[in-house]
Amino acid sequence: QVQLVESGGGLVQAGGSLRLSCAASRNLFSFNIMGWYRQAPGKQRDLVAVIADGGTKYAGSVEGRFTISRDNAKNTVYLQMNGLKPEDTAVYYCYANQFSVAADYWGQGTQVTVSS
Repeated sequence: QVQLVESGGGLVQAGGSLRLSCAASRNLFSFNIMGWYRQAPGKQRDLVAVIADGGTKYAGSVEGRFTISRDNAKNTVYLQMNGLKPEDTAVYYCYANQFSVAADYWGQGTQVTVSS
């Protein structure tokens, strides 16, 4: 069973930074795509950023402020968030996709709150 464990969320003032981490229970090469989604209260879960062999992709609202990266040796994916805004407040979820078994995996989520 694959486990994704997020950490690094918290409360920060607008303009501040946070780095989220997602530790996977297996080698990152097992997954075709990894990424981050977020869900604000009363809203749907939306893509924030993904990383795959072909590169990275970001939601327009975070482009230039957030950076997704991976450390294969640590089986960990990161989301560096700079210039945070109150509208970035949400629960952030780590995501992984494994094409070979048509499986999607999700972490338990970590809360990010940005105060104005």
